[in-house]
Amino acid sequence: MTDLAPPLPRDDAALRDAMNRVRIEVGKAVVGQDGTVTGLLIALLARGHVLLEGVPGVAKTLLVRSLSAALGLDTKRIQFTPDLMPGDVSGSLVYDARTGEFQFREGPVFTNIVLADEINRTPPKTQAALLEAMEERQVSTDGVTRPLPDPFLVAATQNPIEHEGTYTLPEAQLDRFLLKLVVDLPAREAELAVLRRHAGGFDPRDLAGAGLRPVASADEIRAAQRAAASVTVSDDLLGYVVDLAQATRRSPSVQLGVSPRASTALLAAAKAWAWLGGYPAITPDHVQTMLLPTWRHRIRLRPDAELEGVSVDAVLGSVLQQTRVPI
Repeated sequence: MTDLAPPLPRDDAALRDAMNRVRIEVGKAVVGQDGTVTGLLIALLARGHVLLEGVPGVAKTLLVRSLSAALGLDTKRIQFTPDLMPGDVSGSLVYDARTGEFQFREGPVFTNIVLADEINRTPPKTQAALLEAMEERQVSTDGVTRPLPDPFLVAATQNPIEHEGTYTLPEAQLDRFLLKLVVDLPAREAELAVLRRHAGGFDPRDLAGAGLRPVASADEIRAAQRAAASVTVSDDLLGYVVDLAQATRRSPSVQLGVSPRASTALLAAAKAWAWLGGYPAITPDHVQTMLLPTWRHRIRLRPDAELEGVSVDAVLGSVLQQTRVPI
């Protein structure tokens, strides 16, 4: 299998250029998070959703807002709290005294990019209000199904160090996220660049003042999604993905390995990553690169393995090393 790819059609290359311009545009507001920006774009191209995990103050919210601005998409933020109700997310029926009828009032989920801030601070009942929206891209209320805008992306954040007053996301909800991206603290040079920008008057609440502008349209995003889905996959690569999935189920440290849905998620993420790089077909490198962010939240370790300090990322690294790579 070769890594060399023939030139893409001109319109396809133009779409890729538009997506790459988005990364540059987001960089006007967010420094040192290139990998996270790329991950968000991959999720958007693969029609998936993203769970952003990081300590407070690493620009998770700014990152999502900047991406929305660069894409020219509508975005709404939901601050998840213990008293948030499902209707506060999806919408609810409101009585109109003038007409004497109940009218549906859309919730904040009716937008292109939903920023679900601190999603693990609300009870499971409210967390579940996102399940239908994330999987079916619709909201059903009082027997009526209402489609959500297209494109549609949920970017949820959670803090990994605070557990008091939080509700762990159940496996069914975690499985709805295509990727789990860990937002790390910036390196010294990146943090220095952040301080320079703030010293120069940068206001994270004024993205337009920072020079951010839309560089891609909704039509281009939809066309890029179709183009990414058209990336070809050989039978050898399909077998490689299945072998990796089965290896997680056989690992002695794993209580619950990945499901077939996880396999299809890895395939979709690898295709989006290959398309962004200009490849007409995915290679083992694309699968290996996307394995950690696509599967790290879908595996449950055995309690004794957790007590011994085994991490999911370490298990997946071992799975990659022990699974035969197709040549």
